[in-house]
Amino acid sequence: MSNALPQGFRQVGENRVREVVGLGLDELTVGLVIEHRPARTVTEAEHVQVLALMGNEAPVHSDIEFCQRTDRDQVLVCGILTLNIVLGMTVHSTSGMTSGNLTLDEVRFEHPVHVGDTLRAQSTVLAARHSNSRRDQGIVTCRIEGHNQHNRRVLSCTRTFFVPADPGALRDATGY
Repeated sequence: MSNALPQGFRQVGENRVREVVGLGLDELTVGLVIEHRPARTVTEAEHVQVLALMGNEAPVHSDIEFCQRTDRDQVLVCGILTLNIVLGMTVHSTSGMTSGNLTLDEVRFEHPVHVGDTLRAQSTVLAARHSNSRRDQGIVTCRIEGHNQHNRRVLSCTRTFFVPADPGALRDATGY
């Protein structure tokens, strides 16, 4: 049996490992492309729940008859749900240990999303630097893209967030 540490884990005790959550500033290098997995299939339940929570009554999201009379085969998933799913897929690896988001810019909904579509996310690191005001933090900007099962880009945006400058120290202090 190999004593090699599995990728994505760190040793926390004898015969015990912990999954690594989030990357640190030095690990998020400009140009790095991260393909996030697993993919997510949009369900009817989450679509309806988001519409109810938001109070979104737009018929393009909830009325199949309206959609059919406006040349659509099915209702559209609300863009906020699409954004939430795609951004959520990026958190585990890019910003799992963030102390806060700073900006969400250039949000574009580029192709319709429907219930039953399977989405996957990709992050490209555009910038990474030490924070001027928080010495223990770095600031990272990523270009986020969401694609459907047909490899059509459905969403793109730019997100800037804090990451720990020393992820090892933060992991040790917090148990992550």
